Amino acid sequence: MEASSFLVLSAWIIASLAYFVSEHVLGSGKELMEQYLFTSQKHAKWYDPVLRLVGPALSFASGGAGGIFAPALSGGATIGSLFSGWFGFTATETNVMILAGMVAFLTGITRAPFTSAILVLEMTDRHSLILHLMLAAIVANVVARSLTNILFTTI
Repeated sequence: MEASSFLVLSAWIIASLAYFVSEHVLGSGKELMEQYLFTSQKHAKWYDPVLRLVGPALSFASGGAGGIFAPALSGGATIGSLFSGWFGFTATETNVMILAGMVAFLTGITRAPFTSAILVLEMTDRHSLILHLMLAAIVANVVARSLTNILFTTI
């Protein structure tokens, strides 16, 4: 496929998802993190994590400029919110799951567990959660490395 065709196709897919499904496919995801962390509606819909993964992936693959940290943090926040909704956690437990999801997803992408945990810790000023955030980071790092070993040793 020619590069310009891929760019147009990626843009069309992102625009279609934004128009027909939800505008959460666009942007950094800051409004989603604020919605889930600071309001009473804390549980994500099933498609929010998918949109937060598809939008940035298509943008990056097509050569669009953008960062990796904010989309990764918002993707992790939606995944943590979704899991907390499945398990019926309280609002406080949901906040912890959202922050752990942010750390875990960022660690899985960057492979920097300490940096990811400290970044979220400094953003949220929740020093009492350092053990939980570090645990999420370590587990995510082990899972990411294991998946990499499995996927790239079989190819």
